[in-house]
Amino acid sequence: MANRSKKYQQVAELIDPEREYTLEEACDLVKQTSTTSFDASVDLDLRLGVDPRHADQMVRGTVSLPHGTGKEIRVLAFVNEAKQEEAKEAGADYVGLDEYIEKIEDGWAEVDVIIATPDVMGKIGKLGRHLGPRGLMPNPKSGTVTTDVEETVKEFKAGKIDFRVDKTGILHTSVGKVSFDASELRENLISFLQTIMRLRPASAKGQYVRSAFLSTTMGPSIEISRSSIVSI
Repeated sequence: MANRSKKYQQVAELIDPEREYTLEEACDLVKQTSTTSFDASVDLDLRLGVDPRHADQMVRGTVSLPHGTGKEIRVLAFVNEAKQEEAKEAGADYVGLDEYIEKIEDGWAEVDVIIATPDVMGKIGKLGRHLGPRGLMPNPKSGTVTTDVEETVKEFKAGKIDFRVDKTGILHTSVGKVSFDASELRENLISFLQTIMRLRPASAKGQYVRSAFLSTTMGPSIEISRSSIVSI
C-alpha cells in the first residue's frame, strides 16, 4: 500500500483480508472505512457464475431499494407532447423529445436514468450508440420503456435502480451512502441480493455467486461471505 494515503492504510487495517464477513458485519465495518471528506457511496461488486455472451445467461433487471441510494437521480423522460405534463408533475428533471435527441447526439450526458414511452422508441433508436455504452438506453427489461410514465418516474426518483451484468460476469451497484445506518445498508443489500438470486438463469451451472465485495468510494474492499448471501 505504498501509494495509498495514510488514512487509507489506517482504515484498511480494520479489515482482515483473509476473512469473509457476514452481511451485518460488512455493513457495520464499511461505515468505518470511508477515506473521503464527502458522504461517499457504498458500492457492491458481485461476481456471478454466468457467461453474458449467451443471451440466456444475461442477468439484468430493476429493484426498488427500501432506503434509496442517497443520490439525487436525474431523470429524462422521452415522451410526446401529450405525456409531457404528466412526466413533469411526476418529477422528471428533463422532459421532451426532439430537443433532447439533438442534445444527446451533440454529447450531452447530464442524466442518470432515461425513460421512454413505446411510441417514441422508433425515434430514439438511433441514440443506441450514444446511450448503450453508458447503460442509459431505454429498455423494457429494465423498466424504462413504459406507458405508465408517472409511476415509473416516481419509482426511479425514489430509489429504484436498474442493473445489468457486464461482459465479465460482474454486477456493480450503489446500495447507499456512508451516512446511512448500518441497518439501512443491510436492508438495501438484502433487497438487491434477493432480486439477483431470483434472477438466476436456469442455464447457469455450478456456483452462482462467486464473490461479493462491499466498499466505499475510494475505500478498501470488504469481502462478504457467500453463505450469508445464498441464505437470505
